[in-house]
Amino acid sequence: MAGVRKSERPGGKFQGWFVDGAGKRRFFTGTHRKDETRRMAERLEDEHRQVRLNYRPAPKSYDKAKARPFAEVAAEYLAWGTAQGGIGGRPWASEHVEKREAGLQWWKTELGLTALGDLDSSLPRVEEALRKLQAEGKANLTIRHRAACLSAFCGWCEQRGLVESHPLKGLVSYPKKAKYNRRAVTPQEVQRLLDACKPARRLTYEVALSSGLRAKELRLLVAGDVEAERGGLRLNPDWTKNRKPGFQPLPSFLVARLAEHAKGKAPDAPLLVVGEHTARDLDRDLAKAGLSKHGPGGKVDFHGLRVAYVTFVVESGANIKEAQALARHSTADLTLNVYARARNERLSELAEAVGRAALPAQDAVAALKTGTDDAPVNVQAENGAKCAISVSHGNAQSYKSSSTGTLTDCGGSAWESNPPVPLAKDATALKTAEITRSHPLPSAAAQPFGQLCSATAKR
Repeated sequence: MAGVRKSERPGGKFQGWFVDGAGKRRFFTGTHRKDETRRMAERLEDEHRQVRLNYRPAPKSYDKAKARPFAEVAAEYLAWGTAQGGIGGRPWASEHVEKREAGLQWWKTELGLTALGDLDSSLPRVEEALRKLQAEGKANLTIRHRAACLSAFCGWCEQRGLVESHPLKGLVSYPKKAKYNRRAVTPQEVQRLLDACKPARRLTYEVALSSGLRAKELRLLVAGDVEAERGGLRLNPDWTKNRKPGFQPLPSFLVARLAEHAKGKAPDAPLLVVGEHTARDLDRDLAKAGLSKHGPGGKVDFHGLRVAYVTFVVESGANIKEAQALARHSTADLTLNVYARARNERLSELAEAVGRAALPAQDAVAALKTGTDDAPVNVQAENGAKCAISVSHGNAQSYKSSSTGTLTDCGGSAWESNPPVPLAKDATALKTAEITRSHPLPSAAAQPFGQLCSATAKR
């Protein structure tokens, strides 16, 4: 039965009690008036009795949390992240805390959030705010980060029973497309950049291009992280992005230079000189080297050095697992489809190689077409003998049917096509032409041209 204590508490308020739905006595602090506190106790006991008799649903934790100020819950979320919100229960990085705090403040202003309950049915308003950012010309990554900030906060609230369900469930994510793509610098551009920059930054660029370490990771490297015996750098889980310990192999000559550079330094002294504005420093060095920041394939920034590193790894012949391990990525998809780049000149070289392997006869014909008068074209016969084909004609691009192709074998015998073949206009005819001799031929001479020559032809 509900009731009130006879005397008030030291603060002047009366303490009441009631029996809850489980049959337990609950105490609460009422008001300065005894009769008003009694009415409160009776009302609370009546509500719990209705729940016990299934006349009304049991109250949920999120019903009470709806009235909590949004700023109060956001501060609790940030305090949790600062203490243990990162991977493996580690704290968030300071810059991540700043971004989340700024993002939640932006949403509070944009949506007019005063209480946590204002997030209910907020999906249409959130989508409208994101479309507004898109109309202002913001990059897709910026829009994704804004949405991820509020979505992560709502997920945290759902896990703790502060909201009934995720308010942003069904929010469609914007595609992962940066405003500017990054391109991988070429070896020639790397050399020009290293020649133009200061010696201290040169070493930083060399380590970045040989390891793929990010700017923050390079900045937090210390002299004690150089392991000359193992041939690389020890990675501390306190500052790696995946919060895992690791080891990054480096070229032996660079390890030797880093070991020499670390001599005389305290083990916890910074290993490299990495400024707070790496993008600005790189822009100056690019300009000094005569290199353009923006060009075909995208822009060059400091994180683009990691793109170049992954591209160099793939071009050096690493298999998928090796490339993923060196890039320290969780999935091979991230390594190959986000970081690695395919260079146009490399694709052209591969196309030529495929042509030589798949269409050897056509490749030999193409070599003939682009030849000059009486200039021999060396080919490799199937039996291993080296032969030379020389074409006598007046125009390298136009052959008449009277043109004569002269094939000289290693023994010096003269072979003549019979009948004459229009070499440049009908490559198929050349491939299938019967090669005859002025006296009886060996059986191999009657074979098609494509069977006499191998997959490669060179001038």
